[in-house]
Amino acid sequence: MPDLNLLVTLDVLLAEGSVAGAARRLRLSPSAMSRALSRLREVTGDPLLVRAGRGLVPTPRAVELRGQVGALVDGANAVLRPAAKLDLTRLERRFTLRTSEGFVETFGPRLLAAIAEQAPGVVLRFITKSDKESAPLREGEVDIETGVVDQDTAPELRAVPIFDDRWVGVVRAGHLLGETPVTGSLYAAAGHVVVVRRGLHSADVDDAAASAGVKRRVATIVNGFASALALARETDLVATVPERHTEGLRRDMQAFALPFAIAPFTISMLWHPRMDGDLAHRWLRTTVKSVCSTRRSEAAASTHPQDPETPPEAA
Repeated sequence: MPDLNLLVTLDVLLAEGSVAGAARRLRLSPSAMSRALSRLREVTGDPLLVRAGRGLVPTPRAVELRGQVGALVDGANAVLRPAAKLDLTRLERRFTLRTSEGFVETFGPRLLAAIAEQAPGVVLRFITKSDKESAPLREGEVDIETGVVDQDTAPELRAVPIFDDRWVGVVRAGHLLGETPVTGSLYAAAGHVVVVRRGLHSADVDDAAASAGVKRRVATIVNGFASALALARETDLVATVPERHTEGLRRDMQAFALPFAIAPFTISMLWHPRMDGDLAHRWLRTTVKSVCSTRRSEAAASTHPQDPETPPEAA
């Protein structure tokens, strides 16, 4: 394989027309530069620079190579230099976000507004996250996903917390449990729509309730928060769901604190480390984090994040 460092040496030699001048420019000794010239002559099969009086003049082959070598060196320097500053106004790109149920309804409008204002050429594609398989991120099918980081999360993924959440009970407007302090007995006596899904699931709620001596009366079982809230909106059933994650799904409904202790949890943004240095992807991560960290009541705050997200942590 050819030594590509010789291209830089040849470029400087042809520009300087002097072994001594090229040596100074490349901070090499004259003897080292002479050896490099000998190597170039061997590789190209041409003297390249020949003696003419007290100086050196290029051969026809050297003159022919001068323009080619300069372009090659300039191209290599451009490839190896850090990426240019991102111009959001000219950015045209499509990003895919794989999110848990309720994310789009809650955070989508503000996220789209921030994207449209900063980078109108960017299109977001939202798909539902049905499992914790990391292949879509690894293979580039998905740019960002959201979820709870746990022992099932692929260890190579990057993860940054974007908001904290907690479980709450939700009922239709005018429901008794929305207008009176909810005790363990009232909660247990009500009919419940139970959500069974991977990741966040009602087993967490049942375990916490059981620790306090509370047992839910299951009326029906669904596989998502949207279905649970749709049923609770039109019946007297209680849906127990994540508070912040479902803000957009439970409009006009009443939420109440659960009558037993249950641990809060953190929703994180995940991506594959191969996207760490991509300026557009980094901007998107910063924007997602900024939007998700802002509650609806604070939505009038700036949607122009200036600082990148905190350094990524291994998931």
